[in-house]
Amino acid sequence: MNDNHLIHVVDDDASLRRALAFLLESAGWRVAAHDSAEAFLAAWQTPAPPGCLLLDIRMPLMSGLELQRELKARDIHLPVIFLTGHADVSMAVQAMKHGAADFIEKPFKDQVLLDAVAQAVRQDLASRGESEARQALATRLDKLSPRELEVARLVAEGLPNKVIGQRLDISERTVQVHRLHLMDKLDIHSAAELARLMLQAGDAH
Repeated sequence: MNDNHLIHVVDDDASLRRALAFLLESAGWRVAAHDSAEAFLAAWQTPAPPGCLLLDIRMPLMSGLELQRELKARDIHLPVIFLTGHADVSMAVQAMKHGAADFIEKPFKDQVLLDAVAQAVRQDLASRGESEARQALATRLDKLSPRELEVARLVAEGLPNKVIGQRLDISERTVQVHRLHLMDKLDIHSAAELARLMLQAGDAH
């Protein structure tokens, strides 16, 4: 648990909202409570600290499901835990299919909710770590010229210089020069290292 983490609670029921905030704060979490989906969106700021969103599935005006869709449209990647009534379970299953982290049926045990929040925050931290790693790799690859990037991809596939030259319609010597330059720019020393880096980069390029 970390003071930098922030748990958002969105519920139009004031008494439940207060109870959730009290429970979470008692467990050491920092909490931001909102009485509507619209209020949450109005208060949202980036960059946002790691955390998760506790969200009532049924609310007037914008429902929890509608907020989930809006978060996706705005490219806000915050794990969502839906709070549901018994009649809402089928809706919650649909929410899970659209990427919700969990759903908890009311009334719930305190520890069940706290465990779900801890898991959702771990999920957010892992996702952020992966995203930052991908961005760091993309930044490294941005140092390469378009031609060097082409050569890097083919080297990563295990192709020899001669074949790469034929593929790109350049001389074997030119391929060797590009290889030396791109290895220097990426601070790597072997084709195996390059292959690992390109694999980790995935769809960054």
